[in-house]
Amino acid sequence: MPETIGVRELKSQASRILRSVKEGAVEYVVTVHDVPVAVLRPYTVEDAQLFHQHEIEDEQTALAALAQEIATAWKSPKSGVELIEEQRR
Repeated sequence: MPETIGVRELKSQASRILRSVKEGAVEYVVTVHDVPVAVLRPYTVEDAQLFHQHEIEDEQTALAALAQEIATAWKSPKSGVELIEEQRR
């Protein structure tokens, strides 16, 4: 069962609390005026994988938007591949 900690205590004891999360795998439910607002828990391997996957998806989305922007602005009757092949000759 996670420990409950008020936001004021979290502010004043942040280093100690984060150390206990990291080193002792302790979980805290953070409250504001006795109302739970967040959970503070160790960062897991699964969290890192999910974070990395989100980064990849964000980059893919940005690349797709750039590709669409280029396609919309493309004026040549030849494709980019055709133009590069001509330059290599």
